[in-house]
Amino acid sequence: MSALVSGSAPPVLDVRGLTIALPSGADRALAVDRAGFSVNASEIVCLVGESGSGKSVIAQATMGLLPAALRAAGGQVLLDGEDVLAASEAHLRELRCTRMSMIFQEPMTALNPVMTCGDQIDEVLATHTALSAAHRRLRVLEIVRDVQLPEPERMIASYPHQLSGGQRQRIMIAMALVLNPRLLIADEPTTALDVTTQAQILELIRELQRKHDTGVLFITHDFGVVAEIADRVAVLRQGEVVEFAPARELLAHPRHDYTRMLIAAVPSLEPRQREIASDAPIVLSTEQLTKTYSRSGWLRRGDSVAAAASVSLEIRRGETLGIVGESGSGKSTVARCIARLIEPSAGRIMLDGEDVAQLAASALHRFRRRVQIVFQDPYRSLNPRRTVGDSIVEGPMNYGIGRDAALANARRLMDLVRLDPKSLDRYPHQFSGGQRQRVCIARALAIEPELLIADEAVSALDVSVQAQVLALLDEIRTELNLAMLFITHDLRVAAQVCDRVAVMQQGRIVEQGPVHELFEHPQHEYTRALFAAAPGRNWVFANDGRTRAG
Repeated sequence: MSALVSGSAPPVLDVRGLTIALPSGADRALAVDRAGFSVNASEIVCLVGESGSGKSVIAQATMGLLPAALRAAGGQVLLDGEDVLAASEAHLRELRCTRMSMIFQEPMTALNPVMTCGDQIDEVLATHTALSAAHRRLRVLEIVRDVQLPEPERMIASYPHQLSGGQRQRIMIAMALVLNPRLLIADEPTTALDVTTQAQILELIRELQRKHDTGVLFITHDFGVVAEIADRVAVLRQGEVVEFAPARELLAHPRHDYTRMLIAAVPSLEPRQREIASDAPIVLSTEQLTKTYSRSGWLRRGDSVAAAASVSLEIRRGETLGIVGESGSGKSTVARCIARLIEPSAGRIMLDGEDVAQLAASALHRFRRRVQIVFQDPYRSLNPRRTVGDSIVEGPMNYGIGRDAALANARRLMDLVRLDPKSLDRYPHQFSGGQRQRVCIARALAIEPELLIADEAVSALDVSVQAQVLALLDEIRTELNLAMLFITHDLRVAAQVCDRVAVMQQGRIVEQGPVHELFEHPQHEYTRALFAAAPGRNWVFANDGRTRAG
């Protein structure tokens, strides 16, 4: 970790008594309530808290990007001593990228899809410098090399959709740092990344921060990331900073009950042990399951790429099988083939002894009742124009259940997923992210499937909500004796949820076995590399809310 700046050097960012009001009718009066903390040069401060605690609102206020519905009602946000809350819009445009920059959580929505990545970096230089086009191009190539992207010439000529998630995030970092700002705000930049890519991005931010003496405000809900990179930590609860301390002190001796609760919710890397009866019936098995895509373009032939190659696995009733691996390893491809959302190219998918791999389209309606899937993003999974009740009853009604009976079942399921049955007439935007995911689980269970697939279903949730949803899924699996396929890139989650784990690399399963055996004695070098990249792997986050170096 970088050393704290000592002496009387003023902080790069000094937030003093910041208060931001919410519009009337909101669930509370203030989004941010007299918040205060600072970020020094060459320092990484992590801002942590649950969804809705005000983390991103503070970042938006600092950048001068607050939505029109929110207003700063008090306090100061000092950037090198200058209050950005009092700055004009024209001056804020001058400050952005030159003295402060921001990396957003989702690069696909932050990047312009119709501009090349090089043009988007060049736009920053063209707006804020008098460099010639030739010199700007040299600087673009230089920063692309600095963020360790391969083939810089190809990268700057590519569009965002042509790059991987980790590569897109590096482009965002290049845009943010191309003018060497004093302050870098990183808003959940590694949430959706697999552990190896996450480790690379974290190391890259650390390296660039040290190189340029940049102060970094790193927003995250991942305490593994906090343990890995933070110098100091500010804990935010409903807009109020309840604790602000050096990272090691806070992780080892959290003082506030809320901080202890957050740390206690961090899943352990110590796998659980739960025996599944060896004679439990096999609900699903795949044999040599393969999905290939062609690289061919218009009027030309190309190579075929195997997104999944000869994948063989099985899941027994009452068992949870996890699939882990990097982005692009084929995890979601396997899940979508099993759910018949995409057509497998070869192999067998046996569901209770029936090969469903070659089912005709006309037979898929019957199959859908047997396999249901919960996706990563509940925002996109639910129709914003329909009440959650209508979304839950739609499936049963499609299979001949009357509306009254379907609604009665929906109320039972809402109770099962710990939501108020009276809220069935509400719309998705009226729920939090964790609540929306619970609605998606209820919808998937409404037609009583034999197999439930969870595809990164908790990766975007903060630790406390994640713990609740994981406990809920485990309760449901036990109560309904479900077979579950759990896709995740989070090894801590896999340790607590899964009975067995399959590790995928480049479309193939390289290792699989009982979770406790695989975690304690990984055999394949790729599996060992995944464990080595897990953030906070050298810290044990205990259930009593205390931590220690591992």
